Amino acid sequence: MSAAQLIGDWQALFVLFVAGVIPNQIWRMLGLWFGGGIDEGSELLVWVRAVATAILAGVIAQIVVEPPGALASVPDVLRYGAVGAGLVVFLLTRRSIFAGVVAGEVFMLAGKWWLG
Repeated sequence: MSAAQLIGDWQALFVLFVAGVIPNQIWRMLGLWFGGGIDEGSELLVWVRAVATAILAGVIAQIVVEPPGALASVPDVLRYGAVGAGLVVFLLTRRSIFAGVVAGEVFMLAGKWWLG
């Protein structure tokens, strides 16, 4: 397999970069610049963090309950088990989000491989 086949159309990658990465980075840099002096314990930031967490929890719940695309072929028990495994590892590793996500994904991939 050549590099061109592996990477695909470079114009499409360029469009994805321009349309996805650059606008995101502008907002991140502005957020760092404007938010640099805000106290992390302020009521406003606590509220923003709570809203962001609630939105993320809602998106995850929707993906687990009504899975899109290829995830719909994964049995419900396996999807819920992956969420449970991720939560257990998250709590056991002193609230490491990375460890929880990796554990959930490994659980789901191993379960899908085992089921065939």
